[in-house]
Amino acid sequence: MAQILLVEDDPPLAELVSDFLTGHGHQVAVLGRGDKVLAQVDRDAPDAIVLDLMLPGLDGIEVCRRLREAGYPGGILMLTARGDTLSEVVGLRQGADDYLAKPVRPQVLLARLEAVLRRMQPTVSELARGRLTLRLHSREAELAGEVLDLTTADFDLLVVMAQHAGEVVSRDELSQVLRGIEWDGLDRSVDLRVSRLRRKLGDWGPVVLKSVRGSGYLMPPEV
Repeated sequence: MAQILLVEDDPPLAELVSDFLTGHGHQVAVLGRGDKVLAQVDRDAPDAIVLDLMLPGLDGIEVCRRLREAGYPGGILMLTARGDTLSEVVGLRQGADDYLAKPVRPQVLLARLEAVLRRMQPTVSELARGRLTLRLHSREAELAGEVLDLTTADFDLLVVMAQHAGEVVSRDELSQVLRGIEWDGLDRSVDLRVSRLRRKLGDWGPVVLKSVRGSGYLMPPEV
Protein backbone atom coordinates (compact mmCIF):
# COMPACT_ATOMS: atom_id res chain seq x y z
CA MET A 1 0.00 0.00 0.00
CA ALA A 2 1.27 3.46 -0.92
CA GLN A 3 0.25 6.97 0.05
CA ILE A 4 -0.79 8.84 -3.09
CA LEU A 5 -1.51 12.55 -3.51
CA LEU A 6 -3.83 13.16 -6.46
CA VAL A 7 -3.77 16.77 -7.70
CA GLU A 8 -6.69 17.19 -10.08
CA ASP A 9 -9.19 20.07 -10.38
CA ASP A 10 -11.85 18.06 -12.23
CA PRO A 11 -14.00 16.69 -9.34
CA PRO A 12 -15.64 13.78 -11.25
CA LEU A 13 -12.27 12.59 -12.58
CA ALA A 14 -10.62 13.05 -9.18
CA GLU A 15 -13.36 10.97 -7.54
CA LEU A 16 -13.12 8.24 -10.19
CA VAL A 17 -9.33 7.93 -9.91
CA SER A 18 -9.33 8.20 -6.11
CA ASP A 19 -11.96 5.49 -5.72
CA PHE A 20 -10.14 3.22 -8.17
CA LEU A 21 -6.74 3.59 -6.49
CA THR A 22 -8.29 3.16 -3.05
CA GLY A 23 -10.01 0.00 -4.26
CA HIS A 24 -6.57 -1.35 -5.21
CA GLY A 25 -5.15 -0.86 -1.74
CA HIS A 26 -3.65 2.63 -1.87
CA GLN A 27 -4.36 5.57 0.43
CA VAL A 28 -5.34 8.63 -1.59
CA ALA A 29 -5.56 12.31 -0.68
CA VAL A 30 -7.01 14.75 -3.22
CA LEU A 31 -6.13 18.39 -3.91
CA GLY A 32 -7.68 20.66 -6.52
CA ARG A 33 -5.10 23.47 -6.57
CA GLY A 34 -1.44 23.55 -7.49
CA ASP A 35 -0.49 26.19 -4.93
CA LYS A 36 -1.50 23.89 -2.06
CA VAL A 37 0.69 20.97 -3.06
CA LEU A 38 4.02 21.83 -1.44
CA ALA A 39 2.47 22.43 1.98
CA GLN A 40 0.60 19.13 1.89
CA VAL A 41 3.63 17.22 0.68
CA ASP A 42 5.69 18.74 3.49
CA ARG A 43 3.07 17.62 5.98
CA ASP A 44 2.13 14.14 4.66
CA ALA A 45 5.19 13.00 2.65
CA PRO A 46 3.27 10.91 0.09
CA ASP A 47 5.03 8.09 -1.73
CA ALA A 48 3.92 9.41 -5.13
CA ILE A 49 1.97 12.27 -6.69
CA VAL A 50 -0.41 12.11 -9.63
CA LEU A 51 -0.18 15.67 -10.93
CA ASP A 52 -2.43 17.31 -13.50
CA LEU A 53 -0.75 19.78 -15.83
CA MET A 54 -3.47 22.45 -15.88
CA LEU A 55 -4.29 23.56 -12.32
CA PRO A 56 -5.56 26.71 -10.65
CA GLY A 57 -3.08 28.56 -8.46
CA LEU A 58 0.06 26.97 -9.95
CA ASP A 59 0.42 24.79 -13.03
CA GLY A 60 1.71 21.23 -12.82
CA ILE A 61 5.09 21.91 -14.39
CA GLU A 62 5.88 24.65 -11.87
CA VAL A 63 4.65 22.45 -9.03
CA CYS A 64 6.92 19.65 -10.25
CA ARG A 65 9.91 21.99 -10.48
CA ARG A 66 9.39 23.32 -6.95
CA LEU A 67 8.90 19.84 -5.51
CA ARG A 68 12.21 18.64 -6.91
CA GLU A 69 13.99 21.82 -5.82
CA ALA A 70 12.66 21.21 -2.33
CA GLY A 71 14.09 17.69 -2.43
CA TYR A 72 10.89 15.66 -2.75
CA PRO A 73 12.14 12.07 -3.35
CA GLY A 74 8.88 10.36 -4.32
CA GLY A 75 7.41 9.54 -7.71
CA ILE A 76 5.62 12.09 -9.87
CA LEU A 77 3.24 10.97 -12.61
CA MET A 78 2.03 13.91 -14.69
CA LEU A 79 -1.29 14.04 -16.56
CA THR A 80 -1.18 15.96 -19.84
CA ALA A 81 -3.53 16.76 -22.69
CA ARG A 82 -3.44 14.27 -25.56
CA GLY A 83 -0.67 15.10 -28.02
CA ASP A 84 0.85 17.82 -25.84
CA THR A 85 4.39 16.66 -26.55
CA LEU A 86 6.07 19.91 -25.49
CA SER A 87 4.50 19.80 -22.03
CA GLU A 88 5.47 16.15 -21.66
CA VAL A 89 9.10 16.94 -22.46
CA VAL A 90 9.19 19.97 -20.17
CA GLY A 91 7.54 18.01 -17.38
CA LEU A 92 10.09 15.22 -17.60
CA ARG A 93 12.92 17.75 -17.61
CA GLN A 94 11.49 19.36 -14.49
CA GLY A 95 11.59 16.06 -12.65
CA ALA A 96 8.44 14.09 -13.52
CA ASP A 97 9.04 10.34 -13.62
CA ASP A 98 6.37 9.58 -16.20
CA TYR A 99 3.39 11.11 -17.95
CA LEU A 100 -0.01 9.92 -19.08
CA ALA A 101 -2.27 11.58 -21.65
CA LYS A 102 -5.90 12.30 -20.90
CA PRO A 103 -8.53 10.93 -21.04
CA VAL A 104 -7.27 8.76 -18.21
CA ARG A 105 -8.04 5.05 -18.08
CA PRO A 106 -7.88 4.00 -14.42
CA GLN A 107 -6.34 0.57 -15.13
CA VAL A 108 -3.58 2.13 -17.21
CA LEU A 109 -2.95 4.87 -14.65
CA LEU A 110 -2.66 2.24 -11.92
CA ALA A 111 -0.13 0.25 -13.96
CA ARG A 112 1.98 3.31 -14.73
CA LEU A 113 1.77 4.58 -11.15
CA GLU A 114 2.84 1.26 -9.71
CA ALA A 115 5.74 1.17 -12.18
CA VAL A 116 6.85 4.57 -10.85
CA LEU A 117 6.50 3.32 -7.27
CA ARG A 118 8.62 0.27 -8.04
CA ARG A 119 11.38 2.49 -9.37
CA MET A 120 11.28 4.36 -6.07
CA GLN A 121 12.06 1.10 -4.21
CA PRO A 122 15.59 0.05 -5.21
CA THR A 123 15.77 -2.49 -2.38
CA VAL A 124 13.41 -4.78 -4.30
CA SER A 125 15.91 -6.80 -6.30
CA GLU A 126 14.11 -10.04 -7.14
CA LEU A 127 10.72 -11.32 -8.24
CA ALA A 128 9.87 -15.00 -7.84
CA ARG A 129 6.81 -16.75 -9.25
CA GLY A 130 7.19 -20.47 -8.61
CA ARG A 131 9.93 -21.74 -10.94
CA LEU A 132 10.46 -18.28 -12.46
CA THR A 133 12.98 -15.90 -10.86
CA LEU A 134 13.66 -12.38 -12.14
CA ARG A 135 16.71 -10.51 -10.81
CA LEU A 136 15.83 -6.87 -11.41
CA HIS A 137 19.20 -5.22 -10.86
CA SER A 138 21.17 -7.59 -13.07
CA ARG A 139 18.20 -8.09 -15.42
CA GLU A 140 18.59 -11.84 -15.39
CA ALA A 141 15.78 -14.36 -15.69
CA GLU A 142 15.86 -18.01 -14.62
CA LEU A 143 13.12 -20.55 -15.30
CA ALA A 144 13.16 -24.06 -13.83
CA GLY A 145 16.87 -23.71 -13.09
CA GLU A 146 17.81 -22.49 -16.58
CA VAL A 147 19.09 -18.97 -17.28
CA LEU A 148 17.13 -17.41 -20.14
CA ASP A 149 18.68 -15.51 -23.05
CA LEU A 150 16.38 -12.47 -23.22
CA THR A 151 16.50 -9.05 -24.82
CA THR A 152 15.70 -5.93 -22.81
CA ALA A 153 12.20 -5.90 -24.32
CA ASP A 154 11.68 -9.58 -23.41
CA PHE A 155 12.75 -8.98 -19.83
CA ASP A 156 10.55 -5.89 -19.44
CA LEU A 157 7.50 -7.81 -20.66
CA LEU A 158 8.23 -10.69 -18.29
CA VAL A 159 8.59 -8.29 -15.35
CA VAL A 160 5.25 -6.59 -16.06
CA MET A 161 3.48 -9.93 -16.25
CA ALA A 162 5.17 -11.22 -13.09
CA GLN A 163 4.22 -8.07 -11.18
CA HIS A 164 0.59 -8.72 -12.14
CA ALA A 165 0.67 -12.50 -11.75
CA GLY A 166 -2.82 -13.88 -11.31
CA GLU A 167 -4.38 -10.91 -13.15
CA VAL A 168 -5.35 -10.55 -16.78
CA VAL A 169 -3.28 -7.76 -18.34
CA SER A 170 -4.89 -6.22 -21.42
CA ARG A 171 -3.07 -5.39 -24.64
CA ASP A 172 -3.81 -1.71 -23.98
CA GLU A 173 -2.17 -1.87 -20.55
CA LEU A 174 0.88 -3.63 -21.96
CA SER A 175 1.16 -1.09 -24.79
CA GLN A 176 0.90 1.82 -22.35
CA VAL A 177 3.44 0.44 -19.89
CA LEU A 178 5.96 -0.99 -22.37
CA ARG A 179 5.64 1.48 -25.27
CA GLY A 180 4.03 4.58 -23.74
CA ILE A 181 1.19 4.61 -26.29
CA GLU A 182 -2.39 3.39 -26.38
CA TRP A 183 -3.26 0.18 -28.22
CA ASP A 184 -5.38 1.05 -31.26
CA GLY A 185 -7.07 -2.32 -31.59
CA LEU A 186 -5.22 -3.21 -34.79
CA ASP A 187 -1.58 -3.00 -33.74
CA ARG A 188 -0.10 -6.49 -33.38
CA SER A 189 3.18 -5.46 -31.76
CA VAL A 190 2.16 -6.59 -28.26
CA ASP A 191 1.07 -10.00 -29.56
CA LEU A 192 4.33 -10.33 -31.49
CA ARG A 193 6.36 -9.53 -28.37
CA VAL A 194 4.46 -12.15 -26.40
CA SER A 195 4.91 -14.68 -29.21
CA ARG A 196 8.68 -14.05 -29.41
CA LEU A 197 9.03 -14.39 -25.66
CA ARG A 198 7.04 -17.62 -25.62
CA ARG A 199 9.38 -19.12 -28.21
CA LYS A 200 12.37 -18.26 -26.02
CA LEU A 201 10.64 -19.88 -23.05
CA GLY A 202 10.27 -23.09 -25.08
CA ASP A 203 7.78 -25.63 -23.73
CA TRP A 204 7.15 -23.33 -20.77
CA GLY A 205 5.95 -20.46 -22.97
CA PRO A 206 2.18 -21.17 -23.02
CA VAL A 207 2.32 -22.01 -19.29
CA VAL A 208 4.07 -18.79 -18.27
CA LEU A 209 2.03 -16.52 -20.57
CA LYS A 210 -1.53 -17.67 -21.14
CA SER A 211 -3.82 -16.05 -23.71
CA VAL A 212 -7.20 -14.95 -22.40
CA ARG A 213 -9.48 -14.68 -25.40
CA GLY A 214 -10.74 -11.15 -25.96
CA SER A 215 -9.01 -9.82 -22.84
CA GLY A 216 -5.21 -10.09 -22.93
CA TYR A 217 -2.61 -12.24 -21.21
CA LEU A 218 -2.24 -13.92 -17.84
CA MET A 219 0.69 -15.23 -15.85
CA PRO A 220 -0.44 -17.71 -13.19
CA PRO A 221 0.45 -16.82 -9.57
CA GLU A 222 2.82 -19.81 -9.47
CA VAL A 223 4.47 -20.82 -12.75
